[in-house]
Amino acid sequence: MNYPLFIARKIHNGGDKTRKVSKPAITIATVGVAIGLAVMIVSVCVVLGFKHSIRDKMVGFGSNITVANFLTLQSSEQYPIAVNDSLIKVLKAVPGVKHTERYAYTQGILKTDNDFLGVMLKGVGTDFDSTFIHDNMIEGSLPRFSNTENQQKLVISKTIADKLNLKVGQRIFAYFINTQGVRTRKFTIAGIYATNMKQFDSQMCFTDLYTTNKLNGWEPDQCSGVELEVNDFSQLDAVTLRVLKKVKNTVDHYGETYSAENIIEQNPQIFSWLDLMDMNVWIILALMISVAGVTMISGLLIIILERTQMIGILKALGSRNRQIRHIFLWFASFIIARGLLIGNIIGLGIVCLQKWTGLIKLDPQTYYVSTVPVELNLPLILALNIATMLVCVIVLIAPSYLISHIHPAKSMQYE
Repeated sequence: MNYPLFIARKIHNGGDKTRKVSKPAITIATVGVAIGLAVMIVSVCVVLGFKHSIRDKMVGFGSNITVANFLTLQSSEQYPIAVNDSLIKVLKAVPGVKHTERYAYTQGILKTDNDFLGVMLKGVGTDFDSTFIHDNMIEGSLPRFSNTENQQKLVISKTIADKLNLKVGQRIFAYFINTQGVRTRKFTIAGIYATNMKQFDSQMCFTDLYTTNKLNGWEPDQCSGVELEVNDFSQLDAVTLRVLKKVKNTVDHYGETYSAENIIEQNPQIFSWLDLMDMNVWIILALMISVAGVTMISGLLIIILERTQMIGILKALGSRNRQIRHIFLWFASFIIARGLLIGNIIGLGIVCLQKWTGLIKLDPQTYYVSTVPVELNLPLILALNIATMLVCVIVLIAPSYLISHIHPAKSMQYE
């Protein structure tokens, strides 16, 4: 039998109503642990949800890794590269690569009877992964884009639709100016999307890869590049290096040089901003664990002082200081466990409520999302529980040594 655990359980379950001082202290300690854990769970889930939401939107407009012309990656101009089936096969064979797709960009002007707007057209083909745009469609439908024909379909953002007063099914003229002169195309608005990413929504449209290639005056086997999706974002740097080894300094039959770049290298400001949130989370975690630890230390000291007479009796009966310290550490562990249970209920309840209802709203123009995003990460939440329990118990070891200063003869007369 574990003697300290047995005594601690008896004290905890005894419901001693005469302890008028320690009861509020126990309640305060329990509440401190519960609030601390709830805040930590909510903070971690919100930051994870926010980071992954923004990251997924960035990747949705581009890709994890882009293989393109070296000159394109070093400037804002579009230079073509040859993308044949052999290159696609090589890229698909790179460990960690999940999906590949061709793309091409061209700039143009959309014009109505009353207004005009400069836009960027992204041409995509049959290998286009439409999951992201499909999930963000608010009107119309996403056409099946083609590599070999012009379907005269255009998908625009709600921002562009509002500026030009466009609706699904409406036809619009687009003008393209390059070294070959001015070209005109007539498109039908097939769908309207909204992602709340202002820098993309204000200019990005989707059409056929065949159309953008023709407008750029490129050969049929040329395009802006290839977009690659990886299996695991945490392995992005490693996969990028593998892709670079395959294509770096390689020249196509038009004399253009291949290169590769990942999404973090293309958008360092946004990802640096997202990384700053990790620091905020660490500060919150440190503060909340400190609050929980301080309240538990205060509670334990009050409990020890109020049970001085009991400690003296146990010592008189032959209990060692170490055994009595373990009794109070077990007792504190029961209080912490109850606080953790309450904290999990509160924290997970808030997270689930937000996830299912989107109760708390945000300004999408500032935060890129319309509601506070949350992500449930059960292994991380379990780690938070374990870390909180361990830290709280460890910080209680030093205060528990107060027991060694209590003498049996004096303590049994203590009231």
